This record gives sequence, structure tokens and C-alpha cells, in this order.
Amino acid sequence: MHTTIGVAPYKEPEVALIYSGVGYDVMGENFESISEETREQVVAAYPRDNFKNKILPAFLEGFKHKPETTFGNIKSDVCELLLPGFKRTSFCDCVLHSPWKD
Repeated sequence: MHTTIGVAPYKEPEVALIYSGVGYDVMGENFESISEETREQVVAAYPRDNFKNKILPAFLEGFKHKPETTFGNIKSDVCELLLPGFKRTSFCDCVLHSPWKD
């Protein structure tokens, strides 16, 4: 559930906690809520090792064989950036191309 924006606040506390931790680590959400000194200590113990440039290709490896499953979550952003020719499906596409005649 941590890859679907807006769901975590309505789930169990553990889901919200993981969502917040991932948001902090991956996107820097609420970055200033942890002091620079603490951040430096954490990064010294657990180096980021070019994290920004490695995480998106790593994500893609998990679903590039089934990009159609990324509809409605952040994984479609990764496909759009890294899969040549990928066109994300939108809710509007689903509605406008439904089999209904009206």
C-alpha cells in the first residue's frame, strides 16, 4: 500500500509508518523534521550509495514484464520515465474507451 498515494492514512498504523519512512527516505518528505546531525549519522552508518540514480531502475526490474499492473500508482511514473514507448493508462482513457455505446 505504500506505493499508492493517499491510502496510508486510512490503513493500519504500520502501513502509515512504512509509508512515512519510505516517503522520507525516497523523496525527502518532511526532510527537515530530522536534524542535519542525525541525518549525517544515519548516512554515515548506512550510505545512500547513489540511491537517487539506482532506485528507479531497481523498481522497474520488479514490474517491467507486466507494466499494465502499474495503473493507479507511482509505478506507472517509473514506466513512463524508463520504458521506451510506454503510455500510461488513465482513468479517463478507461471511461472514454469503455464498451458502452453512450
